Amino acid sequence: MTSASPSSPSSSPSSAPSPSGSPSSFQVDLRGLVDLLSHHLYSSPRVYVRELLQNAVDAVTARQALDPQARIRIRLSASGGRVTIEDSGIGLTAAEAHSLLATIGRSSKRGGDGGIEAGGLENTRREFLGQFGIGLLACFVVARQIRVITRSARDPQATPVEWLATDDGSYTVRELPHEARPEAGTTVILQARPGAEEWTAPAKVEQLARDYGSLLPYDITFDEGEGGEPRPITDRPAVWDRSFPTPAARRVALAGHCAELFGFTPLDSIDLDLPVAGVRGVAYVLPEPTSPAHRAGHRVHLKGMLLTDQADNLLPDWAFFVRAVLDTDTLRPTASRENLYDDETLSAVREALGTRIRAWLGELAASEPERLAAFLSVHHLGVKSLARHDAELLGLMLPWLPFETSDGSMSLQEFTAAHSEIHFTRTVEEFRQIAPIAAAHGLGVINAGYTYDADLLALLPAVRPDLKVAELDAGAVTERLDPVPTSAELALAPFLSTARTRLEVQGCDVVLRAFQPVSVPALYLDDRQARQERDRTAALDSADSLWSGILGALRGSAPRARLVLNHNNPLIRRIAALPDEALTGTAVESLYGQALLMSQRPLRPADSTLLNRAFLGLLEWATHSIDSTEGHQ
Repeated sequence: MTSASPSSPSSSPSSAPSPSGSPSSFQVDLRGLVDLLSHHLYSSPRVYVRELLQNAVDAVTARQALDPQARIRIRLSASGGRVTIEDSGIGLTAAEAHSLLATIGRSSKRGGDGGIEAGGLENTRREFLGQFGIGLLACFVVARQIRVITRSARDPQATPVEWLATDDGSYTVRELPHEARPEAGTTVILQARPGAEEWTAPAKVEQLARDYGSLLPYDITFDEGEGGEPRPITDRPAVWDRSFPTPAARRVALAGHCAELFGFTPLDSIDLDLPVAGVRGVAYVLPEPTSPAHRAGHRVHLKGMLLTDQADNLLPDWAFFVRAVLDTDTLRPTASRENLYDDETLSAVREALGTRIRAWLGELAASEPERLAAFLSVHHLGVKSLARHDAELLGLMLPWLPFETSDGSMSLQEFTAAHSEIHFTRTVEEFRQIAPIAAAHGLGVINAGYTYDADLLALLPAVRPDLKVAELDAGAVTERLDPVPTSAELALAPFLSTARTRLEVQGCDVVLRAFQPVSVPALYLDDRQARQERDRTAALDSADSLWSGILGALRGSAPRARLVLNHNNPLIRRIAALPDEALTGTAVESLYGQALLMSQRPLRPADSTLLNRAFLGLLEWATHSIDSTEGHQ
């Protein structure tokens, strides 16, 4: 029997002798190593089940390479604070068992030092899951004692070996009688440390084993060590690789898999099949809107073993609307084997997966517009956000993205079929004021007051050069409204003169048109240039002599806001017929104030003063009329 004391917890001969001629030792502080593993390398104690499964899978993989006819089995059990895993794999010799703790970073799967590759199995290393030699040490995050009983398959005469280690830093290695393990393979027994009982409870062990190992390439069973029927852990082939009688049946199966795995029923599923890259899986489309800034965690299996369910670098950032699950044999894990190493291979795979998702969007646009509409009804805001910076996505999605228009909510493709010239408003309030009038007069207007819409419309000519896109201005609206007959406008000339004089101080012109709906007496129109001119005028009024000269020189023919009076409205006709010019002016100011309020624009101090004056003026006129009537009586 060979042992290591707690002060020399694990040792193996060094290649260099000591000065006295005796061999020196390489020693490991096991307690410090366990602390490193549990607090810095691994995110949770749960990974110990993965390490047990990983070692067993690697062992049987090596056994199959040595003896393809060997009977393969992996059996996991748990009861009474003890976890046991048994495999019929390659096993360990006494020398290999000695070196298990001795050299950190030297895996038993490496060649040239008695590892399994030294047995002529160099070509099998790519089939192994483990690459970093941590091995059973990870189990100390939950175990106070680890017992390994193993027998090598490479040497028929090899005797069974027991390796027994405790968390105080000591271990022993001894040979056992042949009957202790008649067949090649390994049994690992963990005794839970105080406080870690929850991680070795049978239900927890089984759940973790299914989570990590459901896609592993060998049959793995679990039982509670009480003579019950073993239950299968593995569930192969993966649901995306199974055959189904109809496409509908496959969609139902994938939806059930998504609900079980991620907790939601997907809008749709996208096959992620990249044979050249060794990647196979599926992406599930989220049924609820999500922020493009949210980096979803994807589920990645490496050669069947769950690597992580929080891979946030697997897909392009713009693919925020899916959660993916896949299996790969080419991507490189990080040292903790809990995420993907972001290297050139992952970058190429990420780009290829993005291409596959784009192809899915293109297929929907070409052949299944109903499914595309269902997708965009949920995720249009996020797609709009990304399309601003992704020319390919913009060209693909822009025709199908929904917008609020003067013809109703519809896609740009539908809207541009009716309008080759597109106008847009920058505020929701402006759109809502003008939309009914624009619709009645054939003017195509889009509400760009929502997030991202103005940016996308500015990019539209790059995708559709045949379209003209411009911000809505007062002149464009006025031109579409029906002109009033010249004779009628001449008859109303005194009224229009009074109206223009009263609103001159507000920087607003007055125009007479006939438009629908009849119920709207007046429409307030302005645009960016008109607002800039008002701001310049306000600055001129408050500036000193120097700045007044400069700002005055800038005055040009910039458009002004317009109050468009509806000749079809009966109220306008009655106001125009009032004999009292002062009352007419007060009524015009009231029309201006009402139209301004309907536009929901911020009121300037001058506007508030006008509204107050007009309201009080009308009250005074109404009460004066009543007093006059009573006096005549």
